[in-house]
Formats: sequence, structure tokens, C-alpha cells
Amino acid sequence: MNDDGYALHPVGRVESPLTDPALAPKQGDEGAPEAWLVFDERVGPALRDLRAGADLLVLTWLDRARRDVLAVHPRGDRSRPETGVFSTRSPHRPNPIGLHRVRVLELDGLRIRVADLEALHGTPVLDVKPVLDGER
Repeated sequence: MNDDGYALHPVGRVESPLTDPALAPKQGDEGAPEAWLVFDERVGPALRDLRAGADLLVLTWLDRARRDVLAVHPRGDRSRPETGVFSTRSPHRPNPIGLHRVRVLELDGLRIRVADLEALHGTPVLDVKPVLDGER
């Protein structure tokens, strides 16, 4: 396997009232507050066709996650058997890429207000993609 590495450049950041990982919901649909995705000016044209009501997949870099964790007790519940992180949604993993399904509530220039985002304030946004299945 080649270990040359890859350069990722955030396109924006999360603005959220969530600042403490211990108090954040495990998943966005478990009570995550509304949050803003704030994009760099250089990617502004990429936002032009987004609309309120759209479902998006937001990829983030979980910058406060550990990268040396390969197995966890799902949801931090020690009564559950330890499971390899590739079978969980744990933020702690070799490449801590977050995947979040959100709903667009409002667009304001380089800012997008979204529902169901459990990412912490300041989390780097790597990319945004539309949900194509039409299901929520």
C-alpha cells in the first residue's frame, strides 16, 4: 500500500453551539441544534444551485478525534462488545472523516443554515454533495 498521503483543503467551517464532544448528540437526528456551514469565498460559485429544503451530505474532518483507535464499544456503551471502527460511526478512526446528512434551512451568501448537524463548532468542512435518493 502506498503511504504518500493526500492533501485535503477545507472549503469552510461549522458554526454551531456544540463545543463539548461529551455533550454533542451521537447522530444529527438525535437533537442536534441548527448550525451554519460557512464557506471560503474561493468556493462561492460552488454554492450557487443549492436551495432551502435540499438534503445534503456534508463531509467534515473530525479534527478533535483520535486517529489511533481501531475498535470501540459502540456509542461508548461498555456493555456492548468492542467493534472495529469501520463497522461504527465513531469519530475516532484512522482518517476521521465525518459524514453528515443535513437539511438546508436557509442560504445567506457564503453561509448555509442546516438542521441535523452534530459536528462541533469550528469543525472543518471538506465537501458537500447532494442526496440523490430523495428519501429522508
